[in-house]
Amino acid sequence: MSFFVALGGGRFRATPWTRGPWDPRHQHGGPPAALLAGELAGAGSPDKVFARLTYEILGAIPVGEVEVEVSLERPGRSVELLAGELRADGRAVLRARAWRVLGSPVGSDPGPEPVALPESEQAPPGLLGSMTGYAHAIEWRWAVGDWDARGPATVWTRMRIPIVEGLEPTPRQRVMVVADSGNGASNVLDWGTYLFINTELTVHFVREPVGEWVCLDAETQIAEGGAGLARSVLSDRTGPVARGAQALLVAPR
Repeated sequence: MSFFVALGGGRFRATPWTRGPWDPRHQHGGPPAALLAGELAGAGSPDKVFARLTYEILGAIPVGEVEVEVSLERPGRSVELLAGELRADGRAVLRARAWRVLGSPVGSDPGPEPVALPESEQAPPGLLGSMTGYAHAIEWRWAVGDWDARGPATVWTRMRIPIVEGLEPTPRQRVMVVADSGNGASNVLDWGTYLFINTELTVHFVREPVGEWVCLDAETQIAEGGAGLARSVLSDRTGPVARGAQALLVAPR
């Protein structure tokens, strides 16, 4: 089992485990974001670290065959800009830009340690529990909130399956596969009544993550007549590693 199967030549087949909560024909944003992050890591200079990854979601990403292309857009000795694109049926559905920089020679206070890892998990209920997909491919252990709660939430996550069949996911991919879940974990509206879909995802990394567990600490704000914003802090077992943000389209189902 895996989110994707490599077909060669930059092509991948998305499996049903990529299905998102809005439509079983479409992928959740997490798996393709993690797939692109892995491909971007192979471009540019390996001596630099990722500082920021931004994804523009151009349309629904179908559960089917996709093609990935990455390039070095702006080379440099100290910083570099990478670009990536994911296409389905010849149409671009996801674009990414990633800044890599030389590692800092000094550090500051890393911030508070994340909440303790709960002992038990909770299976996805209701709409999320009615079909095999992304929600079932991740182990969820809620520390604050739960599946049916509204408002800010903190949940520990661990991938059950790899991003690409036969390949061990990197810690950064483990972060990216759940970074797109901030709006769902901290939802403030009823899943069955409203859509709250992100049009983009931006993740700033403060350091390289380690290990297989990722803590997602998220909060969603929605302004009537305006837009929605989901913000998150992503941590490993030792502390914060990244901060994420998602702009949200909010509409009746």
